Amino acid sequence: MNQTDPADVKQATGDRLTRAAGKQLAIYAAAAVALLVAMMFVLNVLASLTSSAAGMSRMAVDVENNTITSYLREEPPQMDSMRASDAVSAIVMYHVMEGLLRYDANGELVGGVAERWEQDGTRFTFWLRDDARWSNGAPVTAHDFEFAWKTVLDPATASQYAFILYPILNAEKANNGEVSVDEVGVEAIDDFTLEVNLETPIAYFDRMVGYVTYLPVNEEFYNQTNGRYGADADEMIYNGPFVMTSWVHGASMQLRKNSDYWGAERIRLDGINFAHMTSDSNTLLNLFQDNQIVIADLTAEMLDQAMLQRWSLSQFMEGTVFYTEFNHRPERLTSNWHLRKALSLVHDSSELVNRVIKLPGYLPGKSLFPYWVEGMDGPFRDEYPVPEQPRNIELAREHLAMALDELGLEELPPLVFLSSETPVARIQAEYYQEVFKRYLDIDLLIDAQIFRQRLEKMTAGDFDMVGAGWGPDYNDPLTFADLFASWNLSNRGRYSNPALDAQVRIAQSSLDRQERFDAFGEIQRILTEDVVIMPDYERGYVYVTDSQVRGIVRHVFASEVDFTHAWIEPGE
Repeated sequence: MNQTDPADVKQATGDRLTRAAGKQLAIYAAAAVALLVAMMFVLNVLASLTSSAAGMSRMAVDVENNTITSYLREEPPQMDSMRASDAVSAIVMYHVMEGLLRYDANGELVGGVAERWEQDGTRFTFWLRDDARWSNGAPVTAHDFEFAWKTVLDPATASQYAFILYPILNAEKANNGEVSVDEVGVEAIDDFTLEVNLETPIAYFDRMVGYVTYLPVNEEFYNQTNGRYGADADEMIYNGPFVMTSWVHGASMQLRKNSDYWGAERIRLDGINFAHMTSDSNTLLNLFQDNQIVIADLTAEMLDQAMLQRWSLSQFMEGTVFYTEFNHRPERLTSNWHLRKALSLVHDSSELVNRVIKLPGYLPGKSLFPYWVEGMDGPFRDEYPVPEQPRNIELAREHLAMALDELGLEELPPLVFLSSETPVARIQAEYYQEVFKRYLDIDLLIDAQIFRQRLEKMTAGDFDMVGAGWGPDYNDPLTFADLFASWNLSNRGRYSNPALDAQVRIAQSSLDRQERFDAFGEIQRILTEDVVIMPDYERGYVYVTDSQVRGIVRHVFASEVDFTHAWIEPGE
């Protein structure tokens, strides 16, 4: 899923490059402080008004009402599970919706709406519980899944995540308009039996079913919303542990325990108040210190303070890889391989992470496949090593000269780097601006946008380079491997290579493990040699939680922050 950048960074020290980045950050930080003060005032007023209106406290822990207060990094672009493609929306959806399977507190897939399931070759059968209810009292049925999945695949929906349903028989053909969605291999046999026929007998389909695109949608309610499904709290109905009672766009979101949820007995909180929408670490630390939120991620400079306060520290690697994606559309200069190669030869992810970003838990990016992905008998990257590419300025300039010759240019016009507005994204873009100018005399124009607008520009191809991130949707290397397949709409740079597509097809359909992993290795080789992306970093967090709240879970798959297992210990 698409990810955003979090947090704050402090000024780096060392060589001139990092001092320049530090100065830029200092200027940015000074402006940001003034802006944040104003924003916090407005947001706090809004949060106060909305919290009071909903009877929720603004304190981190409200023991009397058994509620907690937390934050979201961004405003969720939408809550329509059939169209959503980002991690922030997914955090909320995993709290208010439930699919056939869900993740337990140990990160294991267990039954959700489905009580049991079995695979027989290419056929999966799911038997649904008869006590699952929508928040309007209607039963959750197999028809709700059939409707949702076929709507995702309808070309008119233009769902960017339709590809994740492609293992289903005729799903890709239907999405391409080659057959009717009625011919897709999913059918409600009766209200509580869902039968799914696959293209090939893959063994990882049940892992994919845990992702939000596979959530059910009540057709009758969906049709009543007249195209606004998921746009506001009252434009949805819910079947998960919580229901959304308020959504003040850009400010706050409130959830109440869903008394109609079949597993309500295991849900121990009565409410969650997402009272803040910000990724600024200083703001979040202040809110945590003031007992206004129950969890906060820390920067390296905050660790000493955390130790003095004797806060309990935890660490979490979220499994996401961040990278700079090139625009491969023919009309873009970055479609030229020599230009991409020149830029990659002056890029140094270790310098970016260790001297510029300097956040605890971050690792230099090496590949689209993160370090934790398993191979046949050990770590994937041990079995399929990524070739080292040290910075080589002389060779980079040679490739730039060849690029100019092929492009028929005497000098390169400025390139556009599309970025989000978070501090880390901003300093990352400024780092590239400095590096490309210093070593290649290339000007970089930074186009910083809020989350929603950045996604829109990415989809429209309005960039030369874009800072992007991808988190795993399910537990199989394919969740990364098919990202740059030509048919994948999340491939925003529209990279297209039949050789890579062929390897993705093998990885999708082969029942031979060795053949599958060899295909993943080939995909990694092609992405590296063709300079499809420049890996930047893998993100991790050191974070603190309120000592009164237990059971907060952070998942690599599913919701990054999961409060559905949390409870309050009043005596702490």
